[in-house]
Amino acid sequence: MGRVTERRRVLRIRDGAVNARPDTLVAEEPLEIRLGGKPLAITMRTPGDDFALAAGFLVSEGVVGRAEEVANIVYCAGATQDGSNTYNVVDVRLAPGVPLPDITLERNVYTTSSCGLCGKASLDAVRTTARWPIADTPPVRVAPDLLAVLPDRLRAAQRVFDRTGGLHAAGLFSPEGELLDLREDVGRHNAVDKLIGRALRSGRLPLSRSILLVSGRASFELAQKAVMAGIPVLAAVSAPSSLAVDLAAETGLTLVGFLRGGSMNVYAGERRLDLRAGATTGATT
Repeated sequence: MGRVTERRRVLRIRDGAVNARPDTLVAEEPLEIRLGGKPLAITMRTPGDDFALAAGFLVSEGVVGRAEEVANIVYCAGATQDGSNTYNVVDVRLAPGVPLPDITLERNVYTTSSCGLCGKASLDAVRTTARWPIADTPPVRVAPDLLAVLPDRLRAAQRVFDRTGGLHAAGLFSPEGELLDLREDVGRHNAVDKLIGRALRSGRLPLSRSILLVSGRASFELAQKAVMAGIPVLAAVSAPSSLAVDLAAETGLTLVGFLRGGSMNVYAGERRLDLRAGATTGATT
């Protein structure tokens, strides 16, 4: 199976001094996800947690929402001409009675940039497919002071990033700030899918008492994944996209961007932030 990191020779130049040395790089390999034996999607990912990645992807697509809806997930042997197993192809078999989505070259899904849907069509697709309306989740109140410390907690837990400097991270936190789970991947969307897939396989969906923190920007795709998993709060250390903000406003998701130190911007769902006296650090700018 592919490794999380690989070693490569590099030429290092520092203050005029030149020397050759090995460097640790994050591994990137394609993963083909099949559903019932038929190709569904290909993503470039860091090997590891592949079954969780596939399961989380199906949650994001609205195909499954409970562990018992997945019969099994296996690596496909014979994925190459010589019949060897590359561990880069997984096949998901749904449980009897779980409907298969229409798998065509122009799939009617919305998670990838090639889906052919955008704008209001994308918002409608998520709103009508989400199993757990965010507005109906139990009340979650989070102090900005607590949000402010989460990026440091996420960073401190990134073991592979320390060795490579080349991975995105996604972390699930409790409303009290406890780190519940963390995944790293070369793609931030894959890191989130791995988190959601692990939650699905352990019967923890919906994640209605969780905060999702991502190490980069908050795209529409990441906001959509949060909504599909029933996560009420999404925070990012960088900027959100306009469509991510629109989706958050439509679905009731609390969306926080530019979460750095004691500052942050709240783009939607501010009702979940405890802005009382003594908890105002990082109020909306």
